[in-house]
Amino acid sequence: MSNTNSNIIPLKSTEAKARISVIMVSYYTGPALFEAVHAVLSDPEIHELILVDNGNSEATRHSLSQFASQFSNVKLLQGHGNIGFAKACNYGAEIAEGDLFLFLNPDAILSASTVRQMAECGCTLNRPWIVGGMLRNENGTEQRGSRRNRLTLRSAIVSFTGLYHLPFFKSLHLETRPIPAAAAPVEVVSGAFLMTDHSSFEQLDGFDEGYFLHVEDIDICERARRLGGDVYFQPKSIAMHYGSTSKVTRQKVEWEKLKGFIRYFMKFSRNPFEKTLVLAWTPLMALALMGRAWINNIRQSISGH
Repeated sequence: MSNTNSNIIPLKSTEAKARISVIMVSYYTGPALFEAVHAVLSDPEIHELILVDNGNSEATRHSLSQFASQFSNVKLLQGHGNIGFAKACNYGAEIAEGDLFLFLNPDAILSASTVRQMAECGCTLNRPWIVGGMLRNENGTEQRGSRRNRLTLRSAIVSFTGLYHLPFFKSLHLETRPIPAAAAPVEVVSGAFLMTDHSSFEQLDGFDEGYFLHVEDIDICERARRLGGDVYFQPKSIAMHYGSTSKVTRQKVEWEKLKGFIRYFMKFSRNPFEKTLVLAWTPLMALALMGRAWINNIRQSISGH
């Protein structure tokens, strides 16, 4: 880790013990939500939990309200409707008391004593810094998306078309690469398990609320690196992530993902020629993403699920 940047933050005992606020956005998450909440509250390193209820069943909303009233370190935000993931994260961060913010999906189950390692890593990095943790599947394997290469039009085409299976092409995703033994720099980490500090989050002006669902994590990592900050992956910080627990159709998810990719590429295009390439490739990207959703629906219909 470099010590040449003027934004470097030396590791101090007071900073290493900074208060951690967990910000969790829920939308029809299901039973995994309360499992995730209990895992957060069982970690003594966590100062508070901020639950942003973007939409849940009436029974779940009532249970959340009753649950939050029993704990002084749980804050519940309700009644605003589904404002999107990025905006909801920013909404939760506005009332967070912590020095560090951990954005955690409501179906991600923290392993015991895992978040402090993310904090200790972050305190050695250049601001605005971001640290992502290891997301695991239920079978213990590394989940796709925990660490990724930089998203470019070329890398997206390679990944969407399957060209990464051929020599000389690389996938966006790194889960097939050896897991580093210690915290290591990467270009993108997952917003499902992402930590930063209050100062860095303010410097970044939070998540870009132009993204409704998906790609906001890629965007904030790109902006952090462009501002001279560090993005790191901490493999020793682990959360089991169920994934796809929200009551949302696959078509809706892929549609929002498509809009997010288009926004990202147009935002970071360097010149009119690159913007033209994005527009030219948009129909193929739409076919790849929406086609995947349609095929999945057909398979489910055939199997009777």
